[in-house]
Amino acid sequence: MKRLLLTILSVIAITASCFAEGVMKTHERIADNGYPFWIYTPDGYDGSQAQPIVVFLHGRSLCGHNLNQVLRYGTLDAIKKGMNMPAFVIAPQNPGEAWKPSKLMDIIEWMEANYKVDASRIYVLGMSLGGYGTMDFAGTYPDKIAAAMALCGGCYLKDQTGLGGLPFWIIHGTADAAVGIGESKKVVAGLQAKNLTSRLRFDWLPGASHGALARAFYLKDTYDWLFAHSLNDEGRPVEEYISIDNAILQMAYGELRELRNLVGEED
Repeated sequence: MKRLLLTILSVIAITASCFAEGVMKTHERIADNGYPFWIYTPDGYDGSQAQPIVVFLHGRSLCGHNLNQVLRYGTLDAIKKGMNMPAFVIAPQNPGEAWKPSKLMDIIEWMEANYKVDASRIYVLGMSLGGYGTMDFAGTYPDKIAAAMALCGGCYLKDQTGLGGLPFWIIHGTADAAVGIGESKKVVAGLQAKNLTSRLRFDWLPGASHGALARAFYLKDTYDWLFAHSLNDEGRPVEEYISIDNAILQMAYGELRELRNLVGEED
């Protein structure tokens, strides 16, 4: 990891460090009452070429007022462990409430004003409370988000029809004792009742616990599935060939170890 850079821009404190050759920064907030967040900038980004955005929404265990907690698991931790990420990554911290879609969109709009963003390729994924946030965010802005993946979550939206407007993948373990699988099944059943499932994927993983789903953040397949979608795709079809099951989840950390070893050999 390269040396830490610390600068102050107006009233916003920015801390920069390097993960996997990309640059990571923290922003305390961009608007009154906004979420503090991490930004990961991909290797080689110089502002000349538009990049996708991946939004990672954490679960309740990482809520609080210390941004370093957000590094404990998830997309940024996967990058730290060797995951190649050809996209901006936004990782906000929730103080301890339901994720608010409007606050998340504030961050996206700030990114579009300050970085060169491919607005047709904005993705969101999260688990537990972050799974709820993913559904709420995607269901509120289906015309802004290219694809989304919700792990062991649910949905707080009264009107969930927006979830039928984008490629959406719901995954939940049958042995989840923290957020019952019924929370995800209610969303699926509601979309099925309205015939809004042409872009929906859902998988119930036999015997999988709540924590088991966190492994998905460390799988290349997870991000390959997200990146397979764009707002510019005619009809916005859902990618159906990449699979994530219990056996594939068990491979997650091994994949990263192999990648790090390969990079070490090349260096």
